[in-house]
Amino acid sequence: MAPDGLLFDLGTWLIPLVFAIVLHEISHGWVASAFGDTTARDRGRLSLNPIRHVDPVGTVVLPLFLAVSGAPVFGWAKPVPVVARKLRNPRVHMMIVALAGPGMNIALAVIAALGLALFRAVEPGPSLAGYFVYANLINFIAINIFLALFNLLPLPPFDGGHVVQGLLPRRLARRYAKLQRFGFPLLIPLLLVVPMVFPGANIVERVVVPPVLALMRLLGVG
Repeated sequence: MAPDGLLFDLGTWLIPLVFAIVLHEISHGWVASAFGDTTARDRGRLSLNPIRHVDPVGTVVLPLFLAVSGAPVFGWAKPVPVVARKLRNPRVHMMIVALAGPGMNIALAVIAALGLALFRAVEPGPSLAGYFVYANLINFIAINIFLALFNLLPLPPFDGGHVVQGLLPRRLARRYAKLQRFGFPLLIPLLLVVPMVFPGANIVERVVVPPVLALMRLLGVG
């Protein structure tokens, strides 16, 4: 019988979430550096040390609250600084930088799925460590797929918003960019409060979750 309890649940959700969002952010910095903007590298934000990237609310408080309440678990790290004007081709390269985060999450999900297949093939005997590893792999796949698709929503401050901005004509792109300042203040009401009042307006449940589940099945989960 699989172990149960708050501590076990938090460990098997928080650990994969931190790795997923930290590598998501670092990938933005890696690609930006390749295209000429070394801001993230110069500020030490390409480090794999999670402490450099943890946002107290987005990386710890919100995910813990969601995990305990049974809601889809998501979060964010401190955004890696990217200065678009330093990129060699700001409009095109900024879109690629934005897509690097979701791309990293998909790659991590595939790697974790391979690890899960290997784990199942070995079939270790029942143990707390075995259950812990198994749950982390399952949750790591789910979290990475969710973060990839969630961040592709075509709204600021999501990565999909940067892609939309790059595709719009320059005049419209400048207007669209002004929405960035309202992104995070509207994020929690849009994703948590609005669905409570208007269940039919649950963006996560209606738009993000179905393709997440489909991709998880494709990777052998669920």
